[in-house]
Amino acid sequence: MSQVNVSPNTIAAHENVLHFPKGQKPCLTPNEWLIWSGSQDEGGLPDLEHGKKNVLVPFSWWITHHKEADVAKLASNGQIGVWFAADEDILKHAEIIEQGKKVWPLVAAHFPIFRDGRSFSTAALLRDRFQWTGEIRAIGDVLIDQLLQGARVGFDSFALRPDQNTDVALKQFDLFSVTTQNSWRDKRASLSL
Repeated sequence: MSQVNVSPNTIAAHENVLHFPKGQKPCLTPNEWLIWSGSQDEGGLPDLEHGKKNVLVPFSWWITHHKEADVAKLASNGQIGVWFAADEDILKHAEIIEQGKKVWPLVAAHFPIFRDGRSFSTAALLRDRFQWTGEIRAIGDVLIDQLLQGARVGFDSFALRPDQNTDVALKQFDLFSVTTQNSWRDKRASLSL
C-alpha cells in the first residue's frame, strides 16, 4: 500500500478514498486532497501548484485565516475544506461552520488514534445539528474496523490509514443487511415478535 502524504506537515492517508454516499454502493476513487496538519515552515498554506490541487486545513487554522485573500480565493474555487480535531468543540463555533457550509466542498473529522471515538460524535453533530449535506470524511488513524460505525453516524468517505487493504474495506459494507440501531443512512429495522 502506498501513502499519499509523506511530508511531516501532512496527515498520512491511503492513495485511494473509500466513498460510501447515502443510497449508493461503496467505491474507491483516487485521493485528491492533501491533509495539511497546520504545521508551517514558511507561514502559509502548502504549495498546491506541484501536487494535489485541494487541501484540507485544520478548522482551528481556518478560524484565524479564512478572511485572507489567498485563502478566500481557494475556498471560492472549492479547493479548501476543513478537518476537525477530535477534541474540537464544534458547537462553540456554530456561526463559523454555518458560513463554511457555503464554501467547503468537504469536511473531515480526524481520528488521532483508532481507539479515540470522539470524531464519530463530530460526524453525527454535523449531520444532525448542522444539517450538513455534503461529504464528511474520516481521516487519520482510520481502520477497516471503523467503517460500519462511521457510515452509520454520517461519514460518507474514508481516507484509510495507508496500510489498510481497500479490497477488504469494500467488503465490510456487505457484512450486515439489517441494523438494529439508529443510523444516519436509514431507519433501523423493527423486529416483530
